[in-house]
Amino acid sequence: MYSWLRKSFTRTNKEDTQNLKTPKSLQNSINKLEEEEYYGVTNHLIEFIKTLNFDSFKNFPLPEEENDAMQTTTSGIRVDLSEWQQQHAIMILSKVKELSQLRYTVCPRHLKERQFWRIYFSLVKNHLTEYELRAIQHDKIRRMATEADEKPSDTNGIELEMTEPKHMRQLPSP
Repeated sequence: MYSWLRKSFTRTNKEDTQNLKTPKSLQNSINKLEEEEYYGVTNHLIEFIKTLNFDSFKNFPLPEEENDAMQTTTSGIRVDLSEWQQQHAIMILSKVKELSQLRYTVCPRHLKERQFWRIYFSLVKNHLTEYELRAIQHDKIRRMATEADEKPSDTNGIELEMTEPKHMRQLPSP
């Protein structure tokens, strides 16, 4: 009787723990949402982007630049953007079809690609500043941690110098 009770109890506990495990599809969705949050792709931003139109870009005052001959990545995103901005641009273009269509309409007939993204990031600056700053801080901390791991420790040299004289005293003199 006792063994039957114990087996049924452990069977119930195993079933409960299996039910608590997160399915991979749910975990992938959570990771995707975290990534979107990291790159500032929020519902508030998406709603703002949907209000942008051809005139928002065409009439935006931008100073002329000397060198617009920058390269683009395979997805058409300008190389002169920061890595964070590139990822944001890729994500937002895939998430907001209206922006993708607007970009297709505006570039290259009315604006160059570089100008489009400069205007876009100027227009959404208020929505993205905190996310971009957080990403810069996160990257800086990660680099500092990597550099700290790569630096050789000076204590090994000191220990070697301190142990060397002791070793020398133990040797017999000629």
